[in-house]
Amino acid sequence: MQYITHTKFTVPLNREEVAQSWSQRGYSCDLFIDPPGREWNDFVHCTNELVTVVEGKLRMTIDGSECIAEPGDEVFIPKNACHSVKNIHHATTKWLYGYD
Repeated sequence: MQYITHTKFTVPLNREEVAQSWSQRGYSCDLFIDPPGREWNDFVHCTNELVTVVEGKLRMTIDGSECIAEPGDEVFIPKNACHSVKNIHHATTKWLYGYD
């Protein structure tokens, strides 16, 4: 399954544009700010999730499939999929996430 859509949104990213797009699709939109090296491992949610990087770079693993998300990319995480996220940028990474 293709989890990532590269350059879904224009950069520099407009958070309101992302929130509006996601709202039309039934998703919330909130912000995470992670320091270099921060990892979130082996999460499972009972809802679908979307992730878009505002600045920085994330390595994401979804049900064993790995992708690199950069600013403007959108990642779809299906409900019940085991997933992990790591900030692989040399600085802080800011990313938006939302659930349906």
